[in-house]
Amino acid sequence: MARLAQTAGLTDIQREILSTVRDFVDKEIIPVATELEHRDEYPQAIVDGLKELGLFGLMIPEEYGGLGESLLTYALCVEEIARGWMSVSGIINTHFIVAYMLKQHGTQEQKEYFLPRMAAGEVRGAFSMSEPALGSDVSAITSKAVRDGDDYVLNGQKMWLTNGGTSTLVAILVKSDEGHPEGTAPHKSMTTFLVEKEPGFGEVRPGLTIPGKIDKMGYKGVDTTELIMDGLRVPADRVLGGATGRGFYHMMDGVEVGRVNVAARGCGVAQRAFELGVSYAQQRHTFGKPIAQHQAIQFKLAEMATKVEAAHAMMVNAARKKDSGERNDLEAGMAKYLASEYCKEVVEDAFRIHGGYGFSKEYEIERLYREAPMLLIGEGTAEIQKMIIGRRLLEEYRLQG
Repeated sequence: MARLAQTAGLTDIQREILSTVRDFVDKEIIPVATELEHRDEYPQAIVDGLKELGLFGLMIPEEYGGLGESLLTYALCVEEIARGWMSVSGIINTHFIVAYMLKQHGTQEQKEYFLPRMAAGEVRGAFSMSEPALGSDVSAITSKAVRDGDDYVLNGQKMWLTNGGTSTLVAILVKSDEGHPEGTAPHKSMTTFLVEKEPGFGEVRPGLTIPGKIDKMGYKGVDTTELIMDGLRVPADRVLGGATGRGFYHMMDGVEVGRVNVAARGCGVAQRAFELGVSYAQQRHTFGKPIAQHQAIQFKLAEMATKVEAAHAMMVNAARKKDSGERNDLEAGMAKYLASEYCKEVVEDAFRIHGGYGFSKEYEIERLYREAPMLLIGEGTAEIQKMIIGRRLLEEYRLQG
């Protein structure tokens, strides 16, 4: 029987990479994921293994020591990793968003300084847009940068920073009024700063504090934190791209990569939930036969598999569109929206198939049931995705005259 969510048109190299990653997931992630998740323990051994595989340099160009692979290859790897444990895919997601932003928008000096060490996994990236009071309204950020000689001084509080403690490089979006007079549209007065720091918690650099991990319902293992800037001095040459006022565009370009990543995570978690559901349905007996032979369960499995296939197809389409150099906010928004919603539904159906055992922490589906909701809000809620989709559709189908 062919496995679900196969991808046509892959090169031999892509197939080899995916086979290697899938083997790593089966042997090194799935057997330990639930135990580590229940302890909320950072998966250092798994991360070291990904480093050895070269995964931290997957999308970084070869000239900077990376593998120079496409967003599609990365997304398919994320799908495999999330199938094993979604938190591990989160560890590499923010790293690649920052690497992508550097590759696309960094100065030559910034690329040469950061990308080779990021490819080797020596520098680990995180990015920060959100703040305690703004949610998805990025234009409402209040964190600010003020020019002071050769430096900028940053002040403010950021929220929901994935890899906040373990990262050593953070791309931080703040307001910067220099050269942008009062009345300038908010999105034109934002700048992204590349801030290096020590890993850990507390004051990780003068003026920069990572208070500690936020305790979450799911998505454990990976550290999610706040970030507090109080007189943080950053050299002017650490403005991404070398010019202020472009930060919003840099971040949105990176978020499109992030949305494909979240879609891929949804595909991976849904695929694992289907695997667990279809396996359990053939082992559990009621009324003298496996529950898989009951029509009600077969209908449920059919719906689950169809949703896995549909989400995978949309995710692949969004990744290929981005790889082609075309605008893909419509496709990325659709893929993220559909994959996250379908993931929640497939996980819940697998949970129902498990019956009372699905409520036990001894069964893997319990972990997936707590992890899936994060995908509904990560990289923009369903409502935000629908706004993006709706606006883009009206652009494409605008009436003439």
